[in-house]
Amino acid sequence: MKRRFIQKVAFFGYADAEPESVLYKQAYNTAKLFAQQGFTIVNGGGPGVMEASTRGAESVGGNTLAVTFYPKDAPGFEGRYVQNIVDREIVTGNYVERMFKLLEVADVYVIFRGGTGTISEFGAAWVLARLYYGHHKPFVLFGDFWNEVMSTLTRNFLMRGTEERVYRIVKTPKEALDVIGLFERKMQAHDSKRCDVCQNRADIKYKYQL
Repeated sequence: MKRRFIQKVAFFGYADAEPESVLYKQAYNTAKLFAQQGFTIVNGGGPGVMEASTRGAESVGGNTLAVTFYPKDAPGFEGRYVQNIVDREIVTGNYVERMFKLLEVADVYVIFRGGTGTISEFGAAWVLARLYYGHHKPFVLFGDFWNEVMSTLTRNFLMRGTEERVYRIVKTPKEALDVIGLFERKMQAHDSKRCDVCQNRADIKYKYQL
């Protein structure tokens, strides 16, 4: 039986997304579909996209996890949302710890439209994927607008060649699920190849490419 690499999926996005908005519904429906496939849904414990992902997962009896912190001097942070009720909560000390704990506990990330907080999470996910390329955690960018964003970034910043290989852009929950399936198959293929070779040459390390 093949090892399963992707079990926890983190959702990042706009904390002010309202339940009637397209964005909220996209996150809800994506989390619902993922939970139906057995993935644990991870988020920051706040409102908006975070709440939507929890509610989507819970609607089908899925597992949910929130990584939170309770701020004292951060008036710009939305904080823990009491209506985002999860199965398990990990409490951290500050925003930076929270962000990197989210990146640590999840196996893959789905990043929706958001504000500066989402930008910070996206940037951290991207740089970690480049630094650990071949052994990295990939991510999904949800929404057609990401094509323009990524095109602008790659044209105007100094890229090293692997940055565009660590993510995929999708427009529907089904596309997001298909992409995560692709990531999983790539990781499994890499693992099988590495294990076969390691029996004879323990010094060889193989990378997987997306």
